[in-house]
Amino acid sequence: MDDPPAKHWPWVALGLVSIAFHIGLIFYGLAPALAARPIHMALVLPWMLILPAKTPWQRWSGWALSLLGIGGCLYIAANASEISDQYGFIDGPFQMGLAVLLIAVALETARRAIGWPLPLVALATLAYGLFGQYVPGEFGHPGLPLESFLGTMTLAEGGLWGQLTGVSVNVVAIFVILGAMLNAGEAGKGFMNVATVVAGRLKGGAAKVATLSSALFGSISGSASANVASTGAITIPAMTKLGYPKSLAGAVEAVASSGGQIMPPLMGAGAFVMVELTGTPYTQIMAAALPPAILYFLTVWVGVDAFATRYDLRPVESADQPERREALITSMFFAVPFLALLAAIFGAGFTPQYAASVAILAATILLFFDVRLRFSFRHFGDRLAIAAVTAGRQVAMIGSIIICASIVIGVLSLTGLGVKVTSTILSVANDSLWPALLLTALACLILGMEVPTTAAYVICISVAGPALAALGLKPLVAHLFVFWFALLSTITPPVCGAVFIAAGMIGENWLKVAGKAMLLGIGLYVIPLGMIANPSLLALGVSPLAALFAFVKVGVGLSMLSYGIIAARPLMLRAPLVLAGVLFIFVSV
Repeated sequence: MDDPPAKHWPWVALGLVSIAFHIGLIFYGLAPALAARPIHMALVLPWMLILPAKTPWQRWSGWALSLLGIGGCLYIAANASEISDQYGFIDGPFQMGLAVLLIAVALETARRAIGWPLPLVALATLAYGLFGQYVPGEFGHPGLPLESFLGTMTLAEGGLWGQLTGVSVNVVAIFVILGAMLNAGEAGKGFMNVATVVAGRLKGGAAKVATLSSALFGSISGSASANVASTGAITIPAMTKLGYPKSLAGAVEAVASSGGQIMPPLMGAGAFVMVELTGTPYTQIMAAALPPAILYFLTVWVGVDAFATRYDLRPVESADQPERREALITSMFFAVPFLALLAAIFGAGFTPQYAASVAILAATILLFFDVRLRFSFRHFGDRLAIAAVTAGRQVAMIGSIIICASIVIGVLSLTGLGVKVTSTILSVANDSLWPALLLTALACLILGMEVPTTAAYVICISVAGPALAALGLKPLVAHLFVFWFALLSTITPPVCGAVFIAAGMIGENWLKVAGKAMLLGIGLYVIPLGMIANPSLLALGVSPLAALFAFVKVGVGLSMLSYGIIAARPLMLRAPLVLAGVLFIFVSV
C-alpha cells in the first residue's frame, strides 16, 4: 500500500465503510451483539486475507475464505433474534458446517495477521474442549456435547462473539479510527516538534526527543512495533548522526516505543479491554495508569543521563531544531483532538466512545489544513483516503487478534480450565501473594513472547486473575500488573519485537540492542512490583496526596536504581545506589 491511496479506491471505500459502521454503532443505540459482532468480523476478513496476499494461492484462498466467512457472518447477523433463542445449541448439519467454517476462518485470519503462535494456542484449547474428558486427573473435564460446544463458540455470546469481541467492536475500533485520523494529518510532526523544543537542547537531547515523541505517539498508536517503525525512522538516524552508538540508539527507540502502550489517555487497546473485564470506568483506569506510566518514562530519562556518563550524547543541533512558532502550530494538530476528547469525557460526561467520536470530528476537520494552516480540499481527500486505509487495516489487525483470543477465553469458561489453573497457581505459591505474582509475571513473559500484548494480557488475566483476587489483590491492580508484564516481551530476549525492528532499522546486532534496552527499560520490570508494594500509587483519582507521595518515593527509588545500574562509575559507588533504590521502592514508610 505504498502507492497513492487513489490507486486503491476499493480499500479506501472499505475503510470508509468500516469507519461509518463503527461510529454509527455509537449513535444507533444498543445493537444486538449477534448482529454487530459478526458484521465486525466480516469487515475484518478482506484486510487480513486478501490485502496482504502475495502468491496466487494466497490470493485465491484469501478470496474464498473471505467470501465464505463474510457469508457466514452475515447469516448470523441476519438471523440474530432466531439464533439467540437456540441458546448456543446447533440445529442441523448446516449450522454445524457453519460453526466449523467460522472457527477455521477466524484461526486462519489470525495466522495470516500475526503468525502461528496465537492460533496454535487457540487450537490447543479447542482440542482440550473436544477431548479433555480423556485427560486424566484434575485437569480433565466431564465432556461437552459437540453441538453445544461448537454452538456456544459460534451461535452464542460465549466464543467468537463474546465479551472481548464486543470490546473490539464498540470501543477499541473507535479509538483506532481516532489514531488513524491523527496520523493521517500533521499530528506526528507535531509530536516530534514539541519533543524537540522541550528536550532537544539537553544532554542526550536526541535520545530524550525519541523518548518524549514515542510516549506521545505511542499513546495513540497502541503498538510498540508500529511506533518503532514510524517515529524510529526519524529519531534513530538523528541519534546516530550525533555519534550515539547504534545499539543505544536502537535501544532508546525500542524502550520508548514500548512505553507508549501504557501511556494514557489511549494506551492502545488494553485500557478499553480492561474497562470491560473489570467494570471499572475508563476515567478511573486513566487516573490509575498515569503515575506508573510517567515513572516509566522518568526512568528512561534518567537512564539516558546515565548513559551520557559513558558516551558523548550531544544535544540536537540548532539547525535541526524547529522554531517555537512552528512547534506551537503543529502541536495544535494533536492538542485540539486530545483536548476535545478529554473535555467530552471529563467536562460533558460523555462515554469514552462518544467522546472519541467528537475527537474524530475535530481530527477530520484538521485534515483540511497543512503545517502552514493552508486550506486544501485536494489534500483533505488524500489524507482522508490514507486515514480510511490505515483505520480499516488496524481495526482488522486488532479485531483478528481479539476474535482468535476469544476462542481461548470461551473454552476456558466452558471447561472450567481457568479455575483449575488458578487453583494450581495458589497451590504452587502456597497461598502467598509474592510467589503468585512472580509466577504470573513469568507466565506473562512466556506467553507475551508468542502472542501480541493485548492477547497475552487477556489470556493471562483470565487464568491468573482469580488467583490474585483470592490473595487479596484488587481487580484493577491485578489487571494493571498483568498488562505491564505482558509488555516485557517487547524488549526481553529471546523474542523481543520492538528490539528486532529497531535493530533491523539501524543495522546492529539485536542482542546488543536488547542488552541496552533491558537496562534502559528497567522500570518495565520493577514498576509493576512497585504497584503492589505501594498500592496508593494507583489511587490518584481517590487519594491524590497519597498517590503523589508514593509517586515521589518510587520515582526516587527508580532513579537511583537506573543510574546505579547504567552509569560509568566504579561498582563500589553504584552498588549502594542500587540497594538504596530497591529499599525506596519496596520498603514501606
